Amino acid sequence: MRGDAAHYNHAMLALRYVYVLALVVWLGGMLILGAVVAPTVFEVLQEHGVRRVASSPARCSARRWPVPLRRVRAGGILLLTLGAMRVLGPRPARSGLRAVIVASMLGVALYSGLVVLRQIDAVQEAAGGLPSRLPAGDERRARFDALHVLSTRLMMLNIAGALVLLYWEARE
Repeated sequence: MRGDAAHYNHAMLALRYVYVLALVVWLGGMLILGAVVAPTVFEVLQEHGVRRVASSPARCSARRWPVPLRRVRAGGILLLTLGAMRVLGPRPARSGLRAVIVASMLGVALYSGLVVLRQIDAVQEAAGGLPSRLPAGDERRARFDALHVLSTRLMMLNIAGALVLLYWEARE
């Protein structure tokens, strides 16, 4: 094997490794925050009758995984490595579709983090605390509930996209 061929194989391996690592970091962050940290914090604090402070630990965890910064970085790395793999060849299967999925995931993450979560914060501020403590018919509580459902659906959409990308990578 010539030196160029060996270098090419190492370069592609490195690119694929970075691609998978960025994908796993993005997916893992969503799963840990959405499926483990937030529900656990709320459950434990609710059991002890301190539902009012439940948002503090969840917010601290979310700050470690800020939407605009970390997900954009991970998405940028995914797009860059996909592009580099296309240039160096052979192209990953459905690389164009993969790039569209990553770009869509980035758009969803930005919308969720910059629009939906800011609206949630505004509703909580207007409610003077947790909207779940407001009466069932209160408009702020209904708005919060609708935004929470939207936020959850957007996260699920991103998780589904990440799982599809991970599947394609594992299949190759």
